[in-house]
Amino acid sequence: MILSDQSIREALDQGRIIIDPLGANAIQPSSVDLRVDAEFRVFNNHLYPYIDVRQEQPGLTDPVTVADDQPFILHPGEFVLGSTYEKVTLPRDLVARIEGKSSLGRLGLLVHATAGFVDAGFSGWLTLELSNVANLPIAIYPQMKIGQLAFFQLDREAAHAYGDAELGSKYQGQRGPTASQYFRNFDNPAVPGS
Repeated sequence: MILSDQSIREALDQGRIIIDPLGANAIQPSSVDLRVDAEFRVFNNHLYPYIDVRQEQPGLTDPVTVADDQPFILHPGEFVLGSTYEKVTLPRDLVARIEGKSSLGRLGLLVHATAGFVDAGFSGWLTLELSNVANLPIAIYPQMKIGQLAFFQLDREAAHAYGDAELGSKYQGQRGPTASQYFRNFDNPAVPGS
């Protein structure tokens, strides 16, 4: 079941869902609009011959921050990490999914490659996987609406929510665009997670 605007407002009022700061007119019929922050992570293609998912590659990406009145220019075929301006906190019985804004999709801007799912219990800023599939560069301005978050009710509370110690959740509490921690799966293959 997807939460309606009425249920979203109730969950926000009760503190079950926290979106901080909640933008003006952010609540849509069945989602909440989220904005993009001013920090991005760009890939240093010149430093590595390939991406090795088993190894930590600390210089693979570098942070870039743009001024509030300046755009980040995303070139055709380019892939960078961004972040939501809002911190999102979910209870143990709701999950969420971030999707791009339709108007931006029509311009060729994608907000996630595969990581659009937000687990029950997650708390932090959402990392965006920004791609430009258009033929022209796209200007991305800090605090512009970038995506929308829809909420789904679980059939019951998760026994082990994201962030619980036994899960080894890698991104709980993340702030800003967070580089992949996939290599940690090879440190302890018994720990599940993405």
